[in-house]
Amino acid sequence: MDAEEFSLPRSRSANERLHALVPGGAHTYAKGDDQYPDGLAPVISHGRGAHVWDVDGNRYVEYGSGLRSVSLGHAHPRVLEAVRRELDRGSNFVRPSVVEVEAAEHFLATVPTAEMVKFAKNGSDVTTAAVRLARAVTSRRLVAVCGDQPFFSVDDWFIGTTPMSAGIPAATTELTVAFPYGDLAATEELLTRYRGEVACLVLEPAGRTEPPPGYLAGLRELADRHGCVLVFDEMITGFRWSEAGAQGLYGVVPDLSTFGKALGNGFAVSALAGRRDLMERGGLRGVGDRVFLLSTTHGAETHSLAAAMAVQTTYVEEGVTARLHALGERLAAGVREAAAATGVGDHVVVRGRASNLVYATLDERRQPSQPYRTLFLRQLLAGGVLAPSFVVSSALDEADIDHTVDVVAGACAVYRKALDAGDPTPWLGGRPVKPVFRRLA
Repeated sequence: MDAEEFSLPRSRSANERLHALVPGGAHTYAKGDDQYPDGLAPVISHGRGAHVWDVDGNRYVEYGSGLRSVSLGHAHPRVLEAVRRELDRGSNFVRPSVVEVEAAEHFLATVPTAEMVKFAKNGSDVTTAAVRLARAVTSRRLVAVCGDQPFFSVDDWFIGTTPMSAGIPAATTELTVAFPYGDLAATEELLTRYRGEVACLVLEPAGRTEPPPGYLAGLRELADRHGCVLVFDEMITGFRWSEAGAQGLYGVVPDLSTFGKALGNGFAVSALAGRRDLMERGGLRGVGDRVFLLSTTHGAETHSLAAAMAVQTTYVEEGVTARLHALGERLAAGVREAAAATGVGDHVVVRGRASNLVYATLDERRQPSQPYRTLFLRQLLAGGVLAPSFVVSSALDEADIDHTVDVVAGACAVYRKALDAGDPTPWLGGRPVKPVFRRLA
């Protein structure tokens, strides 16, 4: 379908209803309709495998499924079977369920670099618990986060450092400092400047680029030498890099790590894992002042823990991580070839590990451009591809990838026209998309 003819009247109506009832029109800012071209923000009816259908009846090949959480594809039969089995047995009790010990054993067998684990519902809670624990065990106040990475928690210690810091006291924000990814010298300078004050280093161990040789091991040594806790945020790298996350792939063991997203294939489950001597500070067998680590009513719902176990088993038995990489490599090669063939290879740029691909849309000066991103998204949507990123799920097949590449080729041809005109405005269909983190609506 031509992008100029493509419209989503039912989705537009549903978005209006959402905005009347839900601040932002979505329960996650990254799902907001401001992230999509004007009037072309699909509201999803249902999904199966690598495809979703919107309320207007359109089917899409979907990427970035559930913000990277549905890595096996929607309604995965093995996961659903495990969930249904537990639903019939009750989901929450006044005492721990036997499923909790089974899930803990399963997790620690999958991530053998950790010694204890505690489950919760979302990534923010477990990452903030890691920060609280680090502060408790070090008796230090400052948190050092990797400033090149976009998100760690909805809690004040991190959100106060973003442009959306309204409502957060400056005194809180001042307790968080930043270090650059891949630069050991700059990190050591930070730790020296705040000698004896930094409780922890918090970072995604890998992201859009591979860690420089020796970088993670160097961070491990810096943390040990300066007496701070090393925390790996494995929300994205968990399972997508290896079943044991980036720590399992690169062989560098953090003191604490946090998992979520792919862990439940869309079901709400996250995990804080790490060294026994640290984790026990939040337990009943530790020494010293007790840490209020995590205590959630729904953190150990049986069906979500069953989903997590099914996901881990599926990854190991079916070689899912390798499949994600193979699919991503096919997609990246196709997109790069299509972009080069239409003369926009320097403007539509695929980046990241094959299992976690994103793309950049660059303007005439090769600078990141929201208007050009809008043009690109609009063309993809009209072609039946829902792709805020190119993050693959294992439910994709080669035909899905080939279709995506064909649609990308058409989008790149339009992109070339806009570059030649020096102005993408005629192809936007309305206001451009906007970054999530901004001060004003």
